[in-house]
Amino acid sequence: MKIRDAKLDELDFIREQRVAAYVEHSAAIPAAHWQALKQAISSEADRQDGVELIVCELDEKIVGSAVLFPAKTDAYEGKVEELDYPEIRMLAVTPENRGKGIASALIAECIRRSKAKNHKFIGLHTGEFMKQAIQLYTKHGFEHLPQYDFVPADDGIVVKAFRLGI
Repeated sequence: MKIRDAKLDELDFIREQRVAAYVEHSAAIPAAHWQALKQAISSEADRQDGVELIVCELDEKIVGSAVLFPAKTDAYEGKVEELDYPEIRMLAVTPENRGKGIASALIAECIRRSKAKNHKFIGLHTGEFMKQAIQLYTKHGFEHLPQYDFVPADDGIVVKAFRLGI
């Protein structure tokens, strides 16, 4: 397993892979919410200044990725106040490679990079329908911060905020 920064010529592939990893959630949420989520995870947000796009390779193939947004970034287009700590976004692992520790390795790398920049916390947001992701984050010690939850669409689906002291 190799963790590294993504290369520019890999962006389209990574975004497509991200959508393929999230598509399983499309059946659990309204179509309009899925379209908004799909647009968000395949947008240019991963190219903002200071954003780090990290990939995981197995056998020289990208099998997962995560985006680490710096502190004080508008990572959610005004839906959440700018936070004083970095945020993990768009964590994705190909379905056939789940259960191999890839997501945990990507989370650990995001934590390592945040610690190296002397941050005291790292955060993330995830849809309430992403039950396995929530289990993974709480297993890593992330705690729910309901004051930073938000509802991105007018459909009642809550995007939950989590934070970890590092």
